[in-house]
Amino acid sequence: MPNANPPDGATQPDTDADFRHRPHGHDSGKDAPSVSSPSEGPGVGSAAWSDPGAAPELAGDKPAGGVDADHPHLFHLAEAPANVFDGGGLQGGHEHNWPILKGQQGACYIARLAPGGVREPHWHPYAWEMNFVLQGRVRWTFVGPNSAQDGPFEAGKGDMIFAPQGHFHYFENASDTEDLLVLIVFNASSMEPDDDIGLVQSFKAMPADVLAAVFGGSIEQFENLPDKLGRVVIASKKGLK
Repeated sequence: MPNANPPDGATQPDTDADFRHRPHGHDSGKDAPSVSSPSEGPGVGSAAWSDPGAAPELAGDKPAGGVDADHPHLFHLAEAPANVFDGGGLQGGHEHNWPILKGQQGACYIARLAPGGVREPHWHPYAWEMNFVLQGRVRWTFVGPNSAQDGPFEAGKGDMIFAPQGHFHYFENASDTEDLLVLIVFNASSMEPDDDIGLVQSFKAMPADVLAAVFGGSIEQFENLPDKLGRVVIASKKGLK
Protein backbone atom coordinates (compact mmCIF):
# COMPACT_ATOMS: atom_id res chain seq x y z
CA MET A 1 0.00 0.00 0.00
CA PRO A 2 1.52 3.38 -0.92
CA ASN A 3 2.71 5.69 1.80
CA ALA A 4 0.42 8.64 2.50
CA ASN A 5 1.91 12.06 1.88
CA PRO A 6 3.03 13.65 5.17
CA PRO A 7 2.16 17.25 6.05
CA ASP A 8 4.39 19.97 4.61
CA GLY A 9 7.68 20.14 6.45
CA ALA A 10 7.26 16.70 8.04
CA THR A 11 9.83 13.95 7.63
CA GLN A 12 9.42 12.35 4.23
CA PRO A 13 8.93 8.58 3.86
CA ASP A 14 12.12 6.58 3.43
CA THR A 15 11.79 4.85 0.06
CA ASP A 16 15.37 3.57 -0.17
CA ALA A 17 14.17 -0.02 0.01
CA ASP A 18 12.25 0.44 -3.22
CA PHE A 19 14.97 2.28 -5.08
CA ARG A 20 16.06 0.02 -7.90
CA HIS A 21 19.44 1.71 -8.44
CA ARG A 22 20.75 1.00 -4.95
CA PRO A 23 23.37 -1.73 -4.51
CA HIS A 24 22.70 -4.39 -1.89
CA GLY A 25 23.42 -3.16 1.60
CA HIS A 26 23.42 0.60 0.82
CA ASP A 27 21.92 2.65 3.64
CA SER A 28 21.26 6.26 2.77
CA GLY A 29 19.85 6.79 6.26
CA LYS A 30 23.29 6.79 7.80
CA ASP A 31 25.16 9.97 8.52
CA ALA A 32 26.83 11.65 5.59
CA PRO A 33 30.14 9.99 4.72
CA SER A 34 33.23 11.98 5.47
CA VAL A 35 34.79 13.70 2.47
CA SER A 36 38.56 13.63 2.28
CA SER A 37 40.61 16.50 0.92
CA PRO A 38 42.25 16.08 -2.50
CA SER A 39 45.99 15.53 -2.45
CA GLU A 40 46.52 18.90 -4.10
CA GLY A 41 44.67 22.19 -4.13
CA PRO A 42 42.18 23.66 -1.65
CA GLY A 43 40.41 21.40 0.81
CA VAL A 44 37.03 19.92 0.02
CA GLY A 45 34.20 21.58 1.89
CA SER A 46 35.66 25.07 1.98
CA ALA A 47 33.15 27.69 3.02
CA ALA A 48 33.67 29.84 -0.06
CA TRP A 49 35.07 29.77 -3.58
CA SER A 50 38.84 30.07 -3.86
CA ASP A 51 38.13 33.42 -5.52
CA PRO A 52 35.18 34.88 -3.58
CA GLY A 53 34.52 37.34 -6.40
CA ALA A 54 33.84 34.41 -8.76
CA ALA A 55 30.97 32.93 -6.73
CA PRO A 56 27.84 32.51 -8.85
CA GLU A 57 25.48 35.44 -8.40
CA LEU A 58 22.21 33.73 -9.20
CA ALA A 59 19.87 34.31 -6.29
CA GLY A 60 20.28 38.01 -5.60
CA ASP A 61 19.71 39.36 -2.08
CA LYS A 62 18.79 36.14 -0.26
CA PRO A 63 19.59 34.70 3.20
CA ALA A 64 22.75 32.67 3.77
CA GLY A 65 22.95 29.45 1.75
CA GLY A 66 21.14 26.31 2.75
CA VAL A 67 17.66 25.53 4.03
CA ASP A 68 15.40 28.52 4.52
CA ALA A 69 14.53 28.95 8.20
CA ASP A 70 10.87 29.63 7.44
CA HIS A 71 10.22 27.40 4.42
CA PRO A 72 11.50 23.78 4.46
CA HIS A 73 10.80 23.40 0.73
CA LEU A 74 13.16 26.29 -0.11
CA PHE A 75 16.94 25.93 -0.43
CA HIS A 76 19.29 28.83 -1.24
CA LEU A 77 21.58 26.84 -3.51
CA ALA A 78 23.56 29.70 -5.04
CA GLU A 79 24.67 30.84 -1.56
CA ALA A 80 25.39 27.34 -0.17
CA PRO A 81 28.96 26.56 0.96
CA ALA A 82 31.15 25.30 -1.88
CA ASN A 83 33.46 22.32 -2.19
CA VAL A 84 36.49 23.89 -3.88
CA PHE A 85 38.94 22.10 -6.18
CA ASP A 86 41.80 23.13 -8.45
CA GLY A 87 39.59 23.93 -11.45
CA GLY A 88 36.34 25.07 -9.83
CA GLY A 89 33.82 23.95 -7.26
CA LEU A 90 30.47 22.39 -6.38
CA GLN A 91 27.53 23.71 -4.36
CA GLY A 92 24.88 21.13 -3.54
CA GLY A 93 21.51 20.42 -2.00
CA HIS A 94 21.05 16.79 -0.94
CA GLU A 95 19.42 14.79 1.82
CA HIS A 96 22.27 15.44 4.25
CA ASN A 97 21.88 19.22 4.17
CA TRP A 98 18.27 19.64 2.97
CA PRO A 99 16.02 17.47 5.20
CA ILE A 100 12.99 17.53 2.91
CA LEU A 101 14.98 15.47 0.36
CA LYS A 102 15.35 12.60 2.82
CA GLY A 103 14.32 9.40 1.04
CA GLN A 104 13.30 11.25 -2.13
CA GLN A 105 16.21 9.99 -4.28
CA GLY A 106 17.19 13.39 -5.58
CA ALA A 107 19.98 15.93 -5.32
CA CYS A 108 21.02 19.07 -7.17
CA TYR A 109 24.27 20.97 -7.64
CA ILE A 110 25.77 24.03 -9.23
CA ALA A 111 29.12 23.17 -10.79
CA ARG A 112 31.42 26.10 -11.50
CA LEU A 113 34.41 25.46 -13.76
CA ALA A 114 36.92 28.27 -14.20
CA PRO A 115 38.60 28.69 -17.60
CA GLY A 116 40.73 25.57 -18.03
CA GLY A 117 38.51 23.62 -15.60
CA VAL A 118 37.86 19.93 -16.31
CA ARG A 119 35.43 17.61 -14.53
CA GLU A 120 37.36 14.39 -13.99
CA PRO A 121 36.19 11.64 -16.40
CA HIS A 122 33.92 9.37 -14.37
CA TRP A 123 30.71 7.36 -14.30
CA HIS A 124 27.84 7.01 -11.84
CA PRO A 125 26.84 3.42 -11.03
CA TYR A 126 23.59 4.41 -9.25
CA ALA A 127 22.26 7.56 -10.93
CA TRP A 128 21.53 9.44 -14.10
CA GLU A 129 22.01 13.20 -14.26
CA MET A 130 20.43 16.18 -16.02
CA ASN A 131 22.82 19.06 -16.76
CA PHE A 132 21.46 22.54 -17.57
CA VAL A 133 23.97 25.18 -18.74
CA LEU A 134 23.39 28.43 -16.84
CA GLN A 135 26.42 30.35 -18.12
CA GLY A 136 29.29 29.87 -20.56
CA ARG A 137 30.08 27.04 -22.93
CA VAL A 138 30.73 23.41 -22.09
CA ARG A 139 32.43 20.57 -23.97
CA TRP A 140 31.21 16.99 -23.33
CA THR A 141 32.21 13.45 -24.29
CA PHE A 142 30.31 10.24 -23.48
CA VAL A 143 31.18 6.56 -23.81
CA GLY A 144 28.28 4.15 -23.39
CA PRO A 145 27.68 0.40 -23.69
CA ASN A 146 29.16 -1.37 -26.73
CA SER A 147 31.78 1.42 -26.96
CA ALA A 148 29.20 3.86 -28.31
CA GLN A 149 30.73 7.34 -28.20
CA ASP A 150 29.10 10.75 -28.39
CA GLY A 151 31.38 13.74 -28.63
CA PRO A 152 33.26 15.75 -28.11
CA PHE A 153 30.48 18.29 -28.61
CA GLU A 154 29.79 21.75 -27.24
CA ALA A 155 26.70 23.23 -25.62
CA GLY A 156 25.84 26.71 -24.38
CA LYS A 157 23.54 28.67 -22.09
CA GLY A 158 20.04 27.20 -22.05
CA ASP A 159 21.10 23.75 -23.31
CA MET A 160 20.39 20.49 -21.46
CA ILE A 161 22.70 17.46 -21.47
CA PHE A 162 21.57 14.05 -20.18
CA ALA A 163 24.08 11.57 -18.73
CA PRO A 164 22.49 8.10 -18.45
CA GLN A 165 23.26 5.95 -15.44
CA GLY A 166 26.51 4.05 -15.95
CA HIS A 167 27.72 6.04 -18.98
CA PHE A 168 31.34 7.17 -18.75
CA HIS A 169 31.64 10.92 -19.33
CA TYR A 170 33.46 14.14 -18.67
CA PHE A 171 32.90 17.82 -19.33
CA GLU A 172 35.11 20.89 -19.40
CA ASN A 173 34.88 24.65 -19.71
CA ALA A 174 35.07 25.41 -23.45
CA SER A 175 35.81 29.11 -22.86
CA ASP A 176 39.21 30.66 -22.17
CA THR A 177 37.70 33.73 -20.51
CA GLU A 178 34.35 32.96 -18.89
CA ASP A 179 33.38 30.74 -15.96
CA LEU A 180 31.09 27.81 -16.76
CA LEU A 181 28.03 27.30 -14.54
CA VAL A 182 26.02 24.08 -14.83
CA LEU A 183 22.98 23.08 -12.78
CA ILE A 184 23.06 19.30 -12.24
CA VAL A 185 20.11 17.21 -11.00
CA PHE A 186 20.59 13.57 -9.93
CA ASN A 187 18.03 10.84 -9.23
CA ALA A 188 20.04 9.69 -6.19
CA SER A 189 20.51 10.99 -2.67
CA SER A 190 24.28 10.56 -2.49
CA MET A 191 26.49 13.59 -2.15
CA GLU A 192 28.44 14.41 -5.30
CA PRO A 193 31.12 13.19 -5.87
CA ASP A 194 30.57 10.23 -3.49
CA ASP A 195 28.42 8.52 -6.12
CA ASP A 196 30.99 8.44 -8.91
CA ILE A 197 33.95 6.29 -9.94
CA GLY A 198 36.74 8.47 -11.32
CA LEU A 199 39.37 7.88 -13.97
CA VAL A 200 42.44 8.64 -11.84
CA GLN A 201 41.77 6.14 -9.08
CA SER A 202 40.58 3.55 -11.61
CA PHE A 203 43.87 3.77 -13.53
CA LYS A 204 46.03 3.73 -10.44
CA ALA A 205 44.27 0.63 -9.14
CA MET A 206 45.40 -1.37 -12.19
CA PRO A 207 48.88 -3.00 -12.42
CA ALA A 208 51.21 -1.49 -15.01
CA ASP A 209 51.46 -4.75 -16.97
CA VAL A 210 47.66 -4.98 -17.23
CA LEU A 211 47.43 -1.43 -18.56
CA ALA A 212 50.26 -2.11 -21.00
CA ALA A 213 48.49 -5.23 -22.27
CA VAL A 214 45.16 -3.52 -22.92
CA PHE A 215 46.60 -0.27 -24.32
CA GLY A 216 49.34 -1.95 -26.36
CA GLY A 217 52.10 0.14 -24.78
CA SER A 218 55.13 -0.68 -22.68
CA ILE A 219 55.05 -1.51 -18.98
CA GLU A 220 57.49 1.34 -18.35
CA GLN A 221 55.04 3.88 -19.76
CA PHE A 222 52.46 2.94 -17.17
CA GLU A 223 54.92 2.52 -14.32
CA ASN A 224 55.70 6.22 -14.77
CA LEU A 225 52.16 7.44 -14.29
CA PRO A 226 51.97 10.32 -11.76
CA ASP A 227 51.58 9.17 -8.19
CA LYS A 228 48.36 11.12 -7.63
CA LEU A 229 45.70 8.73 -6.38
CA GLY A 230 42.18 9.43 -5.24
CA ARG A 231 39.45 11.92 -5.92
CA VAL A 232 40.26 14.74 -8.34
CA VAL A 233 36.69 15.89 -9.17
CA ILE A 234 37.53 19.19 -10.94
CA ALA A 235 41.06 19.62 -12.33
CA SER A 236 42.65 22.53 -14.18
CA LYS A 237 44.48 22.61 -17.50
CA LYS A 238 46.27 25.79 -16.51
CA GLY A 239 50.01 25.33 -16.28
CA LEU A 240 50.09 22.20 -18.44
CA LYS A 241 53.18 21.91 -20.62
